[in-house]
Amino acid sequence: MVATRTPLMAGNWKMNFDHLQSIAFVQKLAWTLKDADHDYAKVEVAVFPPFTDLRSVQTVVDADKLDVVYGGQDLSQHDSGAYTGDISGAFLSKLGCSYALVGHSERRTIHGEDDATCNAKVQAALRHGLTPVLCVGETLEQREATENPAEVSIAQLIAGLEGVADDAELVIAYEPVWAIGTGRVATAEQAQEVCHALRGALAERFGEERAAQIRILYGGSVKPDNVASIMREPDIDGALVGGASLVIDDFAAIVRYREHVGA
Repeated sequence: MVATRTPLMAGNWKMNFDHLQSIAFVQKLAWTLKDADHDYAKVEVAVFPPFTDLRSVQTVVDADKLDVVYGGQDLSQHDSGAYTGDISGAFLSKLGCSYALVGHSERRTIHGEDDATCNAKVQAALRHGLTPVLCVGETLEQREATENPAEVSIAQLIAGLEGVADDAELVIAYEPVWAIGTGRVATAEQAQEVCHALRGALAERFGEERAAQIRILYGGSVKPDNVASIMREPDIDGALVGGASLVIDDFAAIVRYREHVGA
């Protein structure tokens, strides 16, 4: 399967930065990349701020015409109604969001979201013109309990995409839970093994041509010193970055990974 896929470097800020900090960060990030002659045609840059920051990020991106896109860290499976604290995909769309994270490991483990909920959220994102970034990945216990390290991720992928149209815009993020915020990182070979298996599952679901177009990200303690080796792998099309996305120089270096792979 051969296809040209624009790498996506996505910074998940989690519960960090207020709206004023987010404005300063996005501006400085864009300026840092511009100063480095970053080629935005080669790498797409996205940030996922807290919900309270989105309007501020939208304003500065639009006003300064910054080459940065943004999305919601989550969304409700419901479009509207008596769901206190939930955020509709319609709201995110109105704020100019391009993406919405679905099924991040912290939502699955801390908030108890199951595959059915993730599937409903994927479909909600698509209803409102958002590209869902469906996160899948195994815990250390799950990995050690099977001979196939991709088994859990494939099951989450299949369940999360149930009923989704073949031509739907999607991004998949493989994030081994044991490597998130722990300082541990899957080797490039381990990440590629699972991402390759995920692309195979996408091919069975959508056909090889469509599967070759869908971007698969790796997430899990991605840093400037390991991103180049990860991005050399053929089935990895970017990174979902946590802690390093909160540091301008680190995230900018991750975006500019091509400088270290000679691409």
